[in-house]
Amino acid sequence: MLYDSVDTVSVAKLGPLHTIKSDVTTVLITGGAGFLGSQLCDIYIKRKDRVLCLDDLSTGRIANIAHLLDRPNFEFVRHDVTERYWTEAKIDLIYNMACPASPPRYQLDPIKTFWTNVHGAETLLELAKAKGARILQASTSEVYGDPDITPQPEEYHGNVNTMGPRACYDEGKRAVETLFYESGLRQGIDTRIARIFNTYGPRMDPADGRVVSNFVTQALRGDDITIYGDGLQTRSFCYVDDLLRGLVLLMHSEPPIHTPVNLGNPGEFTMRELAEIVIEEVGSKSGITFQPLPQDDPLQRCPDITQAKALLGWQPKVSLRQGLRRTIPYFARELRNPSPEIFVAE
Repeated sequence: MLYDSVDTVSVAKLGPLHTIKSDVTTVLITGGAGFLGSQLCDIYIKRKDRVLCLDDLSTGRIANIAHLLDRPNFEFVRHDVTERYWTEAKIDLIYNMACPASPPRYQLDPIKTFWTNVHGAETLLELAKAKGARILQASTSEVYGDPDITPQPEEYHGNVNTMGPRACYDEGKRAVETLFYESGLRQGIDTRIARIFNTYGPRMDPADGRVVSNFVTQALRGDDITIYGDGLQTRSFCYVDDLLRGLVLLMHSEPPIHTPVNLGNPGEFTMRELAEIVIEEVGSKSGITFQPLPQDDPLQRCPDITQAKALLGWQPKVSLRQGLRRTIPYFARELRNPSPEIFVAE
C-alpha cells in the first residue's frame, strides 16, 4: 500500500488556493510521477481540480500515482518535457517538477539533464503563454553551488563551477531561472520560482542516491553508513509536507511573486549528526565509514527563509527527528516489499 504523505497536509488550512475565474482549475504537473510531483497531484485531486500528469518515467514511478489512474479528473501522459506538449484543454496552472534531482541520477547523462532543464522550461513557458497559465519552476539550492556565505539568501549569486560533475544540474537550473525572469519581464508570463533545499519523505526512491535515502536504507539493512568527506559538511533537511505547503502557497500567492523564493528548513546538521540520528531512530547497529568527498560537493547548505516568512507566511513545522519518524517506516516497507512495476498504455 502506498504511504499517502498528503494525508498530513491540511489542504483546508491553506486558505483560498486560487483566484482563477473558473469552476474547476486545471493543473499540469510535469515530473508528476516523481517524489514531489505525485504528491502535488494528490493535493489538487483532493481539491477536485483536474490534473494532467506528465512524466517520461526516467526516474518517476507509476506506483506513486497508481491510486489516481482511475480518477475521472486525473490524466497521465508519458511525455518528455524537452518535446513540445499540446492539449486543446484549458490549463490554469503549471508546475515544472521534471528533472532528476539526485547527483547519481542526473550525472548519468549530463547533457540530457542540462537540456531537460533548459528545453523543458522553454517548451512549458511557450505552453503557459499560449494558455495564459501561471507557471512555477522547481529550482534548487544547487544554484548557490558551494557557497561562501551561510545561510544563503536569494540575493546571493552563488559559487558554481561551470565545468564540474554537478554543473549540468546546477547551471541548468540557473539558466532556467534566467528564462523565467526574461519570459516574465518581456512576455508577461506569470512565473514563480521555488529554490528547493534538501527535501525528504515518503515516496522517495530508496535507490535514488540522496543522503537521507542512503543513510536510512543502509541503517535498515544493518550496513555501515557511508559518509563522503570528513562528515562535517552541513545540509538542511525539509520534510516533504512542509515543502509541498510552501510550493502551493507560492503558486497561489497574491500579489504575484516573480523573484526566487527559498523553501527549506533552516535547521542545519552535519553529515555525522544526520548519520547518528538515523542510526538512533532506526535502532540500528550500523557503524560509519568514510569515503573521499566528491568534486564540488558543497560544504554548507542552509536556507535564509526570511522572504518565505514575509511573503508567504511560510516556515517549516516538522523537525528532522519528526520527519525521519514518518519516513523510516516507508523505507522499511519498500525494502520488504518494493513497489511493483506497473505498466500503462503508451
